[in-house]
Amino acid sequence: MVLLHEAGAADRVTLVPVSGHPLDPGTLPVDRNPLGKIPALERPDGPTLYDSRVITRYLDDLLHAGLYPAAPHLWDTLVIEATGDGIAEAAVLMRYEMQVRPEDTRSPAWVEGQWAKIARALDALEERWLSHLSGPVDMGLVAVGCGLGYLDLRHAERDWRAMHPALAAWFAEFSARRSMQATAPAA
Repeated sequence: MVLLHEAGAADRVTLVPVSGHPLDPGTLPVDRNPLGKIPALERPDGPTLYDSRVITRYLDDLLHAGLYPAAPHLWDTLVIEATGDGIAEAAVLMRYEMQVRPEDTRSPAWVEGQWAKIARALDALEERWLSHLSGPVDMGLVAVGCGLGYLDLRHAERDWRAMHPALAAWFAEFSARRSMQATAPAA
């Protein structure tokens, strides 16, 4: 959705609300996306696309949005995009463990293992990638912005900003973008 807003094309996609999780797929489109994950993009010219990175590459190409630079800069963008997506994925898995699993089967150690992935990713972003994050908007920045936004939404008590002040400053500026404001989830 951030890419669509950045490209001025948010009105070209119809959103279909769904809900579910690994133990109960609910209304997730498992007939079109066997993994039962969101997002999924139904397109008129082929099978449903799923996985954020597949969808954003497709939309970037379709809309000529330019959020994936040419090589050699592309490789940094893709690594940063994977890092942002990985933060979000680990945070979602933590949420599932704490909210979906029966209390007597939850694994605090597993939750902390997911948080360790996030902490390492935040360290890497702060130590290695701030110069890239401070550059032109690309899908790496969008993915990191979305991942950090999800941390704020579902794991605010972890206070990721305390150990990553430069990344927190970057996020404060990036999250003020119109595309981020338009797509910010309601608590």
